[in-house]
Amino acid sequence: MSSQPKEVTLALVPRARFDVIDVAHRLAQECGDLLSQYRKALYCSYHTTAGYLEQSFCARLKHSREHVAPFIRAFQKLFPPEANYHHDQMEFRTELTEDQRKCEPRNGDSHLTFISSGLKNCVTYVNRPGKPVYFIDLDGIHETGSRKRQTRVLAYNDEEVAHRGSFAMPVSRHLIDSVNLKDPRLGFIEQIEAWVARCSVEKGRVDIALHPSERHAGLTVNEYETLLMRHDLAEVLKNPFKFMAMQSRHMLRDPKTIPSKTINYAKYDFVHFFNELIDAFGISESVVEKILSTFIRVPAERFLRMKRQVSLLITDEKGEGRGRVVQGTYQSPILVQWQQAEQQMRHLEITITRFK
Repeated sequence: MSSQPKEVTLALVPRARFDVIDVAHRLAQECGDLLSQYRKALYCSYHTTAGYLEQSFCARLKHSREHVAPFIRAFQKLFPPEANYHHDQMEFRTELTEDQRKCEPRNGDSHLTFISSGLKNCVTYVNRPGKPVYFIDLDGIHETGSRKRQTRVLAYNDEEVAHRGSFAMPVSRHLIDSVNLKDPRLGFIEQIEAWVARCSVEKGRVDIALHPSERHAGLTVNEYETLLMRHDLAEVLKNPFKFMAMQSRHMLRDPKTIPSKTINYAKYDFVHFFNELIDAFGISESVVEKILSTFIRVPAERFLRMKRQVSLLITDEKGEGRGRVVQGTYQSPILVQWQQAEQQMRHLEITITRFK
């Protein structure tokens, strides 16, 4: 087996808005039997609407596109396109210029599907000859054509822990909130960078995990855009069915269009019923949320596949022997909570791993 880690960047062009691309196959086409020379590989996506599922979960899906695609499509039904996402209301996107508003894709559904389905920006696979590794794109084509995607593959044989650390992250008093861990005011990424430099890690991985005692919280890597995080995602955590209900309201007006009342449709009807109460009788949303939480037991940690750990790539891109944490332009590690934290503090564990 090869001794030094090998790094390859692949350019991918999706064929549809939702596409499942076998990166292992593409790598074999461009680099021959590279993967067979190493025991493991880290796969990194630089995008917030395209990523990977963990290897263990793909195994449960039989490493089959025929199983992976329906799994993702189930979440896409929860978040249909053009369902009045705050993220897609360009007139309120004050961080964009007028020209950017004209070409910015309306893809709030893709961001929410990425976060909720458990897609990750960075995964580590044990190399299995003949097994696919799927890059899952949720927003590959938009009004102006196909996107140009990039993914990085870092193949290696062994790994060792170079550093373990912890970080106490202040959070708000709100029941539902999100924290941009990339915010320089927190000093979180800067602390990780300092540890990476101190350990002289050239190629490796940073794992950011919630402390085992933490509850009612999760981690993701995505775009920290205010309307998306503070409104769309917050509303999903309150009511996972909201956007599906908004898009499919006509179904309830004509019950004959629903063939059978399964338990899922019953939950759907129930949520919509209480949304109607808000509009018709002016009932407080907080009261309705309490009623929903009592009668519809679908807590976010069970209903949504929010992760307790995310990873970031470390690499010396310029070959200078000095590794740094690499993220896509719009990527940020994000802490999400759906219940208050004790003393307004969440505790994170950081592991820095060196590849050999």
